[in-house]
Amino acid sequence: MDISEVLERLCLSPAPTGYEKMAAVTYKNEIEKYVDDVTIDRLGNTIATINGTDETAPVIMVFAHLDTLGFMVRRIEPDGFIQIDRVGGIPEKVLPGLRLSIRSTDGDFIPAIIGNKAHHASSADDKNRVDAVTSLFVDVGAKSAEEVDNMGIKIGCPAIYRPHYERWANNLVSGTALDNRGGVAAMIFAAKILSENKPVSTTHFVGSVFEEFNIRGAVTASRLLKPDIAICLDVVLAGDTPEMKGRYNNRLGDGPALNLYTFHGRGTLNGTLPHEGLVKLMERSAAEEGIPLQRFASLGMLTDSAYVQVTGHGVACLDIGFPTRYTHSPVEVSSLDDIENLGRLVAASVSRVTASFDCKRFTLD
Repeated sequence: MDISEVLERLCLSPAPTGYEKMAAVTYKNEIEKYVDDVTIDRLGNTIATINGTDETAPVIMVFAHLDTLGFMVRRIEPDGFIQIDRVGGIPEKVLPGLRLSIRSTDGDFIPAIIGNKAHHASSADDKNRVDAVTSLFVDVGAKSAEEVDNMGIKIGCPAIYRPHYERWANNLVSGTALDNRGGVAAMIFAAKILSENKPVSTTHFVGSVFEEFNIRGAVTASRLLKPDIAICLDVVLAGDTPEMKGRYNNRLGDGPALNLYTFHGRGTLNGTLPHEGLVKLMERSAAEEGIPLQRFASLGMLTDSAYVQVTGHGVACLDIGFPTRYTHSPVEVSSLDDIENLGRLVAASVSRVTASFDCKRFTLD
């Protein structure tokens, strides 16, 4: 399995949050050769399952979200220009001059750009101002609202950064959807490894939906699958660029990172403190397999695990990710080595779970 080729196919499969079918199909096509079954639930989560060898062992759910953040068509002007609003944590300072893909009502993706006032006509204030997304206009080349309508673009159609993927030096990659197609690619790689030597635990690999829109999909999957253990794969913030030095220790290429603390701190006061037994399992697996491993903790982030952990009678949860630069922008950068090692570490850890693994946080003896 060439993880770069898999990641490229995933990144180039457009999947606005709530409209994840193309990425789900790519995920199914990539993982089905390594698992016993692939199903899709009512919400759209794609669930690939490897049956374990011991029914008394904990059930494991490994999950990574398929969707990407983006925009929504809010208004169509009579002259054919379009106004949009954000869906998810879009940084407004990157928007002018940006290439978009707008999903039509027929499911086609229409190329577009967010217009930027001509530099020669811009005042000094214009050149140094960050424009709110609601003040910008999208150009699809139409001359009228009727032409826009004929393209299948209507109010409520989603849009995303125009998908792209490219290889860089030092085994790095840049793309529009590394958050979280990198996690999905790592999940596929883990399934491949486990298919060669089946784990004791039944393991579900879930490509989840709706993560960028209020974190919904993985919760539904957890209610359906009733896992004892859940491992969330997602990005962590890289600390190796000039503006991030002094904030985080982790670096691209130095391995996946255990996420020891997430707390949103805005609006949704939620987060995850991981199950200590899972942390130790990951650390032991990394040491025994020679996989580099970093640690990460941050205020201002949130993953699906924050809600998965409180489904059913409670789920032993852990976030683990791959360092990524420039998150939520059109030019995210990650290391293929980190993504592959994340898959290796997940497989190594899952294979070490037995019926004796204690899913409780602690006991009173």
